Amino acid sequence: MAEYQQIDKVLPEEEKYKLIIKQSESILDNALPLLSNLSNITALLKQTFDKISWVGFYFNRDGILYLGPFQGKTACTKINFGKGVCGKSIETGETIVVEDVEKFPGHIYCDAGSKSEIVVPIIKDDIKYGVLDLDSYIPAAFGNTDKIYLERLIGILSEQLNLDKLERLMI
Repeated sequence: MAEYQQIDKVLPEEEKYKLIIKQSESILDNALPLLSNLSNITALLKQTFDKISWVGFYFNRDGILYLGPFQGKTACTKINFGKGVCGKSIETGETIVVEDVEKFPGHIYCDAGSKSEIVVPIIKDDIKYGVLDLDSYIPAAFGNTDKIYLERLIGILSEQLNLDKLERLMI
């Protein structure tokens, strides 16, 4: 595994994401436990972007999303498909960017301080594995650049890791 290199926080957002992608490709290792890899991805995102108040994974088991590795305050431990931003994202299979969580019907308040959110589904070969969820205390913190690069990050994760190992994590 390659060593983590601190990303300069004054870089433009797109440059930070390019470095995150590069580092992710080098730190992800299918020989390591899936939990270790996913934990490092959440840490990499959280320590790179000050705008992120919470980042983590939720994984599908029988139509319910269960909390996985995360960085931030304690979180909701289960979310039904179709409920909240995470449940809607996995149900539709689409990334959802929410500029103002107060205006998202059915938003689930795991942290009352959250103002905006982005959720990226993790789907491979038509299997809905889960979502990557990022929250911010800043309104409209996430946009198209986040969407593009987080989807790319999930693509790399899906290619480099054996997501079928998730079943063992969910027991």
